[in-house]
Amino acid sequence: MPRFEDSDLGADLPESLSPRDSRPSVTIDAGLPLPIPADPVRRNRRESEVVEVPASRSSISDAAQFMHNLSLQPSMLDRRASRNSFGTSLPIPRSSRPSRLSSVVNADGSGAVSRDILASQVQDMAQEKVLAAKNMAFAFDIDGVLAHGNKAIPQAKEALKMLNGDNELGIKIPYILLTNGSGKTEEERCQQLTDVLDSPISVDQFIQSHTPMRALSEYYETVLLVGGEGFKCRDVAVEYGFKNVYTYHDILAWNEEISPWRAHRSEKEIAQASPIDFSKVKFDAILVFSDSRDYSTDFQLIIDLLMSEDGYFGTKSKNPGAGSIPIYFSQGDMLMPTAYKGPPRMTQGAFRISIETMYKALTGTDLERVVYGKPELATYKYADEVLKSWMEEIHNENKIPANVYMVGDNPASDIIGGNMYGWNTCLVRTGIFQGGPGENDPKSPANFGVFDHVLDAVKAVVRKELGKEFKFKWNEKLNPVLHGDGISAIE
Repeated sequence: MPRFEDSDLGADLPESLSPRDSRPSVTIDAGLPLPIPADPVRRNRRESEVVEVPASRSSISDAAQFMHNLSLQPSMLDRRASRNSFGTSLPIPRSSRPSRLSSVVNADGSGAVSRDILASQVQDMAQEKVLAAKNMAFAFDIDGVLAHGNKAIPQAKEALKMLNGDNELGIKIPYILLTNGSGKTEEERCQQLTDVLDSPISVDQFIQSHTPMRALSEYYETVLLVGGEGFKCRDVAVEYGFKNVYTYHDILAWNEEISPWRAHRSEKEIAQASPIDFSKVKFDAILVFSDSRDYSTDFQLIIDLLMSEDGYFGTKSKNPGAGSIPIYFSQGDMLMPTAYKGPPRMTQGAFRISIETMYKALTGTDLERVVYGKPELATYKYADEVLKSWMEEIHNENKIPANVYMVGDNPASDIIGGNMYGWNTCLVRTGIFQGGPGENDPKSPANFGVFDHVLDAVKAVVRKELGKEFKFKWNEKLNPVLHGDGISAIE
């Protein structure tokens, strides 16, 4: 099974320098300097909260010849490399969260104590099954697997209830949510998912595309933030620790003529903007957290900064093709499933390719950039930390289960990423992938199987790990020794 190899991860990074005015660079084959963050200036921090994960080798550019085929159909057959520029490291948080956050729960918990006692007694009598249950875990994509927009896929509710303890052992089978979705704080998104899925979802088991980008706050103070509704992404960035966060609303409030084809803004958006003299603001980086709501304006502002002199609006670099400030994208998916009944809709990957194409047309050189999210290695490294932390939360065992199953709908991100990281992969037909019965994706096949929906995938995994006779419901009349009808509870 193809996996990330040591040679994919090799990147000789320069010695520590300031991440601001004296950023180091890596010279790529084309001879262009690529700004990358070095060891961070600690800024009164006693110990760095960041781990740098070297990116795998470059696929050159998705804008080569204005469209690189790997952008459209990344494939295991092509031994797909990283979307990131060679030598660039992707910082991720050292731990899953800076501090422990409580779970989001939508149930009143009535009867939970007595049930927990019974479940504990049952588990004491079935230790072999309990060990197997703790040695498996799921990583679920969300859109197209658990929900379509704000509407749950019906089978997802049953699957999560079973994993949350509605099974014969009354045991919680560990799972995390690993999505390329974005645009809200983790707390807000988890509360939304709790309501939609009718199951408690904790921030401690949740990763969206920009969650690992929290680590970038150690490197960059002043950033242009792109994407999301209103100022929600700005709230996310501030919560992550970025000091000076500006959006296109703020810049248009300073000078709306900077974007001649700007979209209409509401009175509320105008009132919430923070206009200052942006000709005097030195931007450190561009962070694309989520999908753009005003392509024309975001295109213009991003290109302005990429071709600027040291990150100042209104300036132009003497050598624009050499790059000015770094740009980070939270994920690279071309398509996403939505509530729309037609084909999947375009998402951030299409926006990124447009930026690359414009940059190449204007400069003649390929844009160097960094992409987080599935299937990039850094996201899976971070997922390990979250999964280990979640195991400690629910089972008091700080370890990564041996058998991890990725359940996704997108072969180009969920499946290829899981395969290359050594996870088991399950492909479902409720989202991007629409293959018929018995069909797997021909270029990036799921190694465990293809299923009609998430519940079928979960049941197949549980039966493999815990036995074909494992019961997917908790018996409310269960006696720790005898069933209500006098039959032993444990076989």
